[in-house]
Amino acid sequence: MTAVTGRAATAVARGGFGTGPLSRAAALVHTLLTVEAMLLAAASPGLAGVFLLGTDPSNLPLIALCLVPLGPALSAALYALHRRGRELTELRPARTFWHGWRLNSVPVLRLWVPLLAWLTVIGFSLTHFPDAGVPGWWAGLLVVVGVVSLLWGGHALVLGSLFTFRSADVARLAAYFLLRRPTASLATASLLVLTGGLTVLGTEALPVLLAAPLLLSLLHAFRSEIAEAQEDFTA
Repeated sequence: MTAVTGRAATAVARGGFGTGPLSRAAALVHTLLTVEAMLLAAASPGLAGVFLLGTDPSNLPLIALCLVPLGPALSAALYALHRRGRELTELRPARTFWHGWRLNSVPVLRLWVPLLAWLTVIGFSLTHFPDAGVPGWWAGLLVVVGVVSLLWGGHALVLGSLFTFRSADVARLAAYFLLRRPTASLATASLLVLTGGLTVLGTEALPVLLAAPLLLSLLHAFRSEIAEAQEDFTA
């Protein structure tokens, strides 16, 4: 029995505990569930306000205010997912999430709050467009500007979450990669469409409950951009 136990221990030492495909899948599921729980905990005060306010256009400024905590929560989730352990013995997603939240909250808010304010102005203008007395083509222009702003925000959120650039540099790099990396922009647009579809066909809570896997897929789409930023814009 002692010899068998010794051989088993040697095999584990050679192969490494928790390195097989099943262990890696379990590690991924554990990380996604933990990051999802942490994201909900960090953003829950504002999200509760959004669900209570409803979708009346007059509530848009209040909804934007409630969404302020969501920016740092999304940033911390991206940080934790990007640095996730691949093996069962390396799992510290909760600690990594809160470290990312403390590290990125202020820099991300410098970009997140102006973006929310800008999108609120666009949304308020579109919902009250008949009262504005402006040409109809302005509505199409506002939609285009809003979509481009959201795509820029996706790039800025990823870059600001994973790198310690200054906020102005993140803003410029986001605009740069918006044109240079159309694949990442298309992935961001696809996730926005998916999020909107889940909200319309299901409930407002559904995209939030699926935030962790959606963010992981976003990171996968941004891997070339992340590598380029790491290589060309960091010392």
